[in-house]
Amino acid sequence: LLDLAVNALDEDEHLQRLRGFAQDSGEGRWTVEAAIDNAVPLPAITASLFARFASRQEDSPQMKMIAALRNQFGGHAVESAK
Repeated sequence: LLDLAVNALDEDEHLQRLRGFAQDSGEGRWTVEAAIDNAVPLPAITASLFARFASRQEDSPQMKMIAALRNQFGGHAVESAK
């Protein structure tokens, strides 16, 4: 992940071109729903899903880095800063 963070920062040193928004693509949501249905605790995945929801509230440097890492790692879409 550190290499991916360096890649993202090389492309946009202050991450000014993207918004700190992590898209909810659905996998985390259905995983959490299945865990609830089966009474299986998934605190890390649940926390990451809720972090994606929180990213929709306010643009923050932390969420910009998460969005950049998700883009570098899995090719997840990023939103441009306005």
